Amino acid sequence: MTKTAVIGTTSWGTTLATILAKTSEVFLCCRTEEEAITLNKERQNNRFLPDISFPDELTATSSYKDALMNIDMLVIAVPSNTFRQNVISVIPYLPDQCVILSATKGLEVTSNQRMTEVLEDELPSKLKDTLAVLSGPNLAKEISLDMPSSTIVASSNKEVALRIQSLFNSETFRVYTSDDVVGVELGGSLKNIIAIGAGISDGLGYGNNSKSAFINRGLVEITRLGIALGAKPLTFFGLAGLGDLVATCYSPLSRNRYFGEKIGNGDSAVKTLSSMENVVEGVNATSSAVSLAYNLGVSMPVTNSINQILLGNITPTEAISRLMARIPSEEWLGIG
Repeated sequence: MTKTAVIGTTSWGTTLATILAKTSEVFLCCRTEEEAITLNKERQNNRFLPDISFPDELTATSSYKDALMNIDMLVIAVPSNTFRQNVISVIPYLPDQCVILSATKGLEVTSNQRMTEVLEDELPSKLKDTLAVLSGPNLAKEISLDMPSSTIVASSNKEVALRIQSLFNSETFRVYTSDDVVGVELGGSLKNIIAIGAGISDGLGYGNNSKSAFINRGLVEITRLGIALGAKPLTFFGLAGLGDLVATCYSPLSRNRYFGEKIGNGDSAVKTLSSMENVVEGVNATSSAVSLAYNLGVSMPVTNSINQILLGNITPTEAISRLMARIPSEEWLGIG
C-alpha cells in the first residue's frame, strides 16, 4: 500500500488526508503531540472539519521521523507564510525519492514566490523532479461531504502528475492533469485577491451585474500577470482559473470572500483578520501581485484598488468610483 504524509491539519489538509486514506496509508502531521492524541482519540478534526470521520488508514502524529519514513508522497497544505519553514523542518526526514505535492494557494509575501519556487529553493536536487501542485474549485467542506468536485494536478513531470491523479481520483473527486505549474499555482493564488473584491461588492450591497463584471475584470488581470510570468493563457479559463475564481467569489464558505464582505460592511482589514481563525491568503497575495505587476509593467487596476483598500488609503466606495471613472478600453487589452 502507498504511504503518504500530509502536513497541515486545517480543513484543507484534513480533507486531503481523508481522501488519500481511502487508497493509501496516511499520516497527518500535527504541530504538537497533544493535537495528535486528540485527533486520534476523536477520529475527526473537530476544530476545522467537524463531523467528518477519519478512515481507518489515517493516523495523526507529531513525529516527522515516523510519518516520513519511506513515504511515497508528501502533501504540504499549510499557509503560505509558514510554508518555507515547514519545508525546512521536514528535509532531514525525507527519503531519497518521493513525490512532493503543494496544496497551498498562496504567494510568499517576503519573496513573491510561488510555493514550488520555495520548494526548489530548499529541497535537495534529487527531489526537484518530483514536484507538483494541486489546485481548483476545492471548498474543503463540500469535498469532505463527497459532493461531486474536480481538481487539477500540475507537474513538469508527466509521470508524477499521473501518479498523483491515480491516488486522488474517485467517484466524487475527479482529477485532471496539466504541465502548466506556473499557471495552476498563480490561478489558485491570485483568485483570492478577486474574491476579496467580490466580498467587498457583496458588503456594499451591489448586485450580480457588479459582481460579475468585477470577477471578469479580475480574471483579465490574473491572466495578464500569469502570461508575463510564463503561464499558458488557457490555464486561467480552466479549473485552476475561472473554475476556482467562481467558487471562491460566490461561496459563503470562502474565507477570502467573507473577509471582503466584512470590509464592505465597514470593518477594517486589521479588525476582520484578528477575528478570523483561518488564514486569508488573499491579503498577502494582493501585496505580492502588486509588486510583481509593478516590476513587470502589467496593468492591474482592480488589484491595485484592493491593495489600497487593505492599506486603509481609500474606502471601498472611493475605489469603485475610481475604477468606473477610468478611460474605457478594449476588453482583452494586454492579452493575446
